[in-house]
Amino acid sequence: MINRFLLFIFSLSFVSIAFTDCNNTSSKTPSLGKDTVPKVSPTGMGIQGSFSNQTKITFDSSIIKKFVDSFPKFRSFQKDITAFYKSRNYAYAWYDDSGMIEPAHNLYNRIVNIRDEGMPGEVPYKAAFIGLMETEEGAIKIAPVTELMLTSQYLAYAKKVWQGISEKQSLSTEWLLPRKKLTTQQLLDSLVNGAGILQKDPVYRQYHLLKDYLKKYNQLNAQGPLTVIKGDKKVYKLMDSSATVGAIRQRLYLLGDVPANNQSNIFDSALLQGVKNFEHRLGYKEDGLVNTALLAEMNYPLDKRIEQLIVNMERSRWVPVTLINNYLVINIPEYKLHVYENDSIAFSMNVVVGKDEHKTVIFNGELKYIVFSPYWNIPASILKNETLPAMRKNPNYLAEHNMEWNGGNVRQKPGPDNSLGLVKFLFPNTHSIYLHDTPAKSLFNEDKRAFSHGCIRLAEPKKLAEYLLRNDSAWNERKITEAMNKGVEQYVTLKKTLPVFIAYFTAWVDRQGKLNFRNDVYKRDARLAKMMLESPGI
Repeated sequence: MINRFLLFIFSLSFVSIAFTDCNNTSSKTPSLGKDTVPKVSPTGMGIQGSFSNQTKITFDSSIIKKFVDSFPKFRSFQKDITAFYKSRNYAYAWYDDSGMIEPAHNLYNRIVNIRDEGMPGEVPYKAAFIGLMETEEGAIKIAPVTELMLTSQYLAYAKKVWQGISEKQSLSTEWLLPRKKLTTQQLLDSLVNGAGILQKDPVYRQYHLLKDYLKKYNQLNAQGPLTVIKGDKKVYKLMDSSATVGAIRQRLYLLGDVPANNQSNIFDSALLQGVKNFEHRLGYKEDGLVNTALLAEMNYPLDKRIEQLIVNMERSRWVPVTLINNYLVINIPEYKLHVYENDSIAFSMNVVVGKDEHKTVIFNGELKYIVFSPYWNIPASILKNETLPAMRKNPNYLAEHNMEWNGGNVRQKPGPDNSLGLVKFLFPNTHSIYLHDTPAKSLFNEDKRAFSHGCIRLAEPKKLAEYLLRNDSAWNERKITEAMNKGVEQYVTLKKTLPVFIAYFTAWVDRQGKLNFRNDVYKRDARLAKMMLESPGI
């Protein structure tokens, strides 16, 4: 499950484009284009806290320039800091009549422990910050340099932890979903209005869930690398007995899938349930069998799991906080579609996504049309590389595959053998991506399902059609079945469009509080981790 997954705030204009067929073959990062986005509420962006509202204790405005000259890494914030304090008549924000207020110490603790936020590297002027705060500890005196250091560190922290790397950098990872917007002015306004930080950060809730697990994994990793479990046969199952079984039990105990380690080397019912728990969290069939692939997952290095947590915390920084619409989410590494209604999952289904050479694009749109008994217009690249060579070898190829010429192109006629199956779902976009049925049903039984040319195949397309048309009196289950099997293409325009988000998360916490990992099918995690490491401090 994906907890309240992908809650997006943006406002790009809608552009109507022609519906082309799926064949995402480009290895280059696609253009962002002007895809549709849902309207969302601006609420949820407030930063709750408690800051000093005193007005009597002030400092001279010239101190700001002197401070920035001494700490030039904060120069980009000088204009905003000046505006902030000017609105307060240069009254201290981090002090009151009794000295430094508690939120200042809370912020300090967060900043000096920024690695707990999944951030590599250090904060700017950390040593100077620590020195100033230790001098203030237990003191009542008020220091303007400490005041300005706290405000500057607050802005640097907010930019780093609440926003992450730049939008230009995230685009280079092919993340074409519009990002959360959180400006310096918004942050300063929250201070002016007496709000603060630390109680409710303006980040997507998955961020905090992953942060909790990052702490646990860091503690586990601090004990040293995990011992590699060496298997002496291909599969371990219920009632098997060996030292390897005992090692599997210990590993699953450390990872939280087995509640207690009874030290037994016998594959008992308790271990069977633990294996199934592990399989569920890693996206495998829950058959309770430990084969070579599952053993490799148990041996996956902790530092690489920590990297997965960090990069997915970064992706969570890009996601806005609240959404007011119903929506669909496809998480590519999970090979799942989730239908959300009033922010609760109505149902989920398996999907097939694009193979590595035909990556499914990470973007969003508005689902607008259902097409029953669709034609499949063969994309130009498939026509050139696959269909025409097959036709040269076999003159009857078109007839045998229920295809026909349509002008200068080839299309496959509607029917049960059509590559798009019996129905497709269109959300106008510049990437030629859509959802569709498929006659290749056996692929949905695979654990890893990256087989398509870029479009997304659905395991239960009829169920989605029934859901989308549930409030349309002109449709019912019988009519939908008839339309799917009629063999005559029929377009249906939805009375209300539905947001669709195609995302890429390789780690998340489900609604049962369990940490899930998936393979990095498009090999994007390491690149993002490198970007984060090389990203400047502020």
